[in-house]
Amino acid sequence: MRRLVAEHRLHPSALILPVFVREGITEPKPLPSMPGVAQHSLASLREAAREARDLGLGGIMLFGVPETRDATGSASLSPDGILNRGLAEVRDEVGDDLVVMSDLCLDEFTDHGHCGVLDARGRVDNDATLEVYARMGVAQAQAGAHVVGPSGMMDGQIAAIRAALDTAALEDVSILAYAAKYASAFYGPFRDAVESELQGDRKTYQQDPANRRESLREVRLDLEEGADVVMVKPALGFLDVLADVAAVADVPVAAYQVSGEYAMVEAAAANGWINREAAITESLLSIHRAGANLILSYWAVEVARDLL
Repeated sequence: MRRLVAEHRLHPSALILPVFVREGITEPKPLPSMPGVAQHSLASLREAAREARDLGLGGIMLFGVPETRDATGSASLSPDGILNRGLAEVRDEVGDDLVVMSDLCLDEFTDHGHCGVLDARGRVDNDATLEVYARMGVAQAQAGAHVVGPSGMMDGQIAAIRAALDTAALEDVSILAYAAKYASAFYGPFRDAVESELQGDRKTYQQDPANRRESLREVRLDLEEGADVVMVKPALGFLDVLADVAAVADVPVAAYQVSGEYAMVEAAAANGWINREAAITESLLSIHRAGANLILSYWAVEVARDLL
């Protein structure tokens, strides 16, 4: 009876698997702060993409971990850069049978760890960053991305990327906008995963967790600029924001169940404090119930197996 009258159900096609591909390794490298998650080699990345496709996941989102970084994140633009190589490998493996997504941001590629180019005073230069983002969007699309995901929260980033894609005759490539991304304490394990070199914080360009109305303004701006999907990040601490966004958006709404959310459940379960499987399901259902059509989750593969 509970199953019969359930108002919300999870489905593999609504789940997106975030994956890390690291340059210079031949075997997956486990991440201590995210038990069960690893940095992939190009070969194991192909296996992960195949598994995601075979399980019927909605998509796979790639993040790159380069061997060398510089002030401008130049490895993000090179066809030989690890993220673009990873995109090409995955697209070659799964073709159009799985939606291939890419993180479009400089933080993984810069030696200062910020999401943009810095000015002479060490502050993120919004407009100079947009020029790089536009080139990144084209490079990632040419490498094989069906969807690019600008996550840097720069003003005007969606319009800049959309214009660059259209100019390059890449009109069919979609943009998943990190429209409401908060300066959160729950990104710690992710920064381990991408070996971030960030010193300080990103409070000047990511949103204040104290603010709710601001997120709707950000979402509306991204929609006006041509976003095909809008996303709230993190998920669990911002379910009210997610519900607000779902109520106003006329495009699909995504939410990112971030590394800290994952790590908390895994750590508590490892200590026997909670029922792991029930907590995973409950957390994902809460995100779906709040209005997310798509959910990025490091549990995507495990949950999809259970749902089959």
